Amino acid sequence: MLIETLGAARDMGRLNQILGVFIRHGFGDSVRRLGLADRLERAGHALKWDHAADLARHEPPVQVRLAIEELGPTFVKFGQILAGRADLFGPDWIAEFEKLHSRVPALPLDQLRPQLREDLGGEPEDVFARFDVEPLAAASIAQVHRAQLKDGTEVVVKIRRPGISETIAADLRLLGRLAAIAEAELPALKPYRPQQLVHELARSLQRELDLASECRSAERIAAHMADLPWIVVPKVHWDFTKERVNVQDFVAGIPGHELARLDAEGLDRRQLAQRGARAVLKQIVQDGLFHADPHPGNVFYLPGNRIAFIDFGMVGRLSVRRREELLQLLLGLVERNPQTVADVLLDWTGDDHGVNLSTLETEIETFVDQYHGAPLAELNLGQMLGDVTAILREHHLGLPSDLALLIKAFITLEGMGRGLDPSFHMTTEALPLLRQVVRGRYRPKVVALRAWQTLRRTLAVAEQLPHDVSRLLRNARRGRVHVGIDVAHLKRVGDQIDRAANRLTMALVIAALIIGSSIVMTVQGGPTLFGLPAFGFIGFASAFVGGLWLVRAIWRSSKGRDVGDE
Repeated sequence: MLIETLGAARDMGRLNQILGVFIRHGFGDSVRRLGLADRLERAGHALKWDHAADLARHEPPVQVRLAIEELGPTFVKFGQILAGRADLFGPDWIAEFEKLHSRVPALPLDQLRPQLREDLGGEPEDVFARFDVEPLAAASIAQVHRAQLKDGTEVVVKIRRPGISETIAADLRLLGRLAAIAEAELPALKPYRPQQLVHELARSLQRELDLASECRSAERIAAHMADLPWIVVPKVHWDFTKERVNVQDFVAGIPGHELARLDAEGLDRRQLAQRGARAVLKQIVQDGLFHADPHPGNVFYLPGNRIAFIDFGMVGRLSVRRREELLQLLLGLVERNPQTVADVLLDWTGDDHGVNLSTLETEIETFVDQYHGAPLAELNLGQMLGDVTAILREHHLGLPSDLALLIKAFITLEGMGRGLDPSFHMTTEALPLLRQVVRGRYRPKVVALRAWQTLRRTLAVAEQLPHDVSRLLRNARRGRVHVGIDVAHLKRVGDQIDRAANRLTMALVIAALIIGSSIVMTVQGGPTLFGLPAFGFIGFASAFVGGLWLVRAIWRSSKGRDVGDE
């Protein structure tokens, strides 16, 4: 039960607020079907239904976006993560999620001072040669101020908002429980994997709340980019960087969304597009650590056709195995090999229960084959990846979160490249690097290393096999071999049986009251009410009230089943 498992009393008030927002935005029926309204009312928190659906004059994707914006930073971040899940949501939903932003009014510096004094060891005006009171930017988790170090270096100071960690932790607790209830009670939501999405949100927010972790990711990517002198990653000043504050070099350049200034500054748009693509492709394919949000706000163009990346709060990580699979997929798309694409995607989606595999394979092969014979320069890799995820979505198959993040980065990158240079084609930039990496995998030294690692794993398994077999036989002889069976919706069936038993018990009590009161009515003497024996009258009245409650409960249950069937 949700109410019994809430961690703190404040969660109840926040739950009331969340459900109230969804009711006003037209989702009252879903709140009722989840049973949350009754549970809150029993706990003393009545929802306000008089303004239900006040804001429900829009299409569902718009309604959801408006509700998310009203609910604050945790939900906005959740929506931003959903914007990258084209494998789960259609284009109309993705378009609305992409409108979500986390820009909020900045906090006055006086509210940040206590935390800054604790983290910096003194007042910001004393620690820095100059500290600007007005922030450069403010978001839901942190805000940024410009400053100058004692040695004259221009820097930016990123400060986490006080109390935001506790707020997000409370929202995540509620989201986790709501996702579990929604997945169990609303089968239509199961393909969207609510619990997995909330888990993904929790991991993402945990990394973003640690501003020092962001700097560690920035330094790792900077080290990987050392061979590309035209890529700039701001230097981290670790003497001032902590979990709640970080200090990095200030980047003075042309923001990625001010493309009109590039020509005036004499920058080469085509070269910028090529260099940006090579950098991000190297991060993804070779390094396995990439900037997962390379939108124009996180990119600056510098003199000499250099590119600076900032804000590494959201980074993607790919294992060696995942990078090898990605290579096969990209090569299959670029070289128009449908069987390779189908094999990789089916491996990625994993759970194929209830999926017509032959139909899925045919659709993927038809999709890839339509590009057969097309010139390489005419292929839109981002669009191809988007179309592939659409096919998976139609079959209710979702990608792992790291791959969904990667595909979003690919699509964003290609869009930026075409904004810089309309003749830019990601496939032209990707193919040489992909082939280079594939050739590198088959160098004698690399092949020998993989063979040695495989041999070591095989020997380890062979060494452990006798012990595992012996333990299995020993447990079998002792009757300790267990078989786990997961019966879908078993808890829901148990709840229904429990409610039925409660109603049956109530019906028996009502029957007993009626029979007992009838007997009492025949007894002469004793106190009276309205000319009738008092105890008999009270018994009949109690039976009447109990009967009304029982009829109401049965009617509401039947109505709930009818709504669910629809």
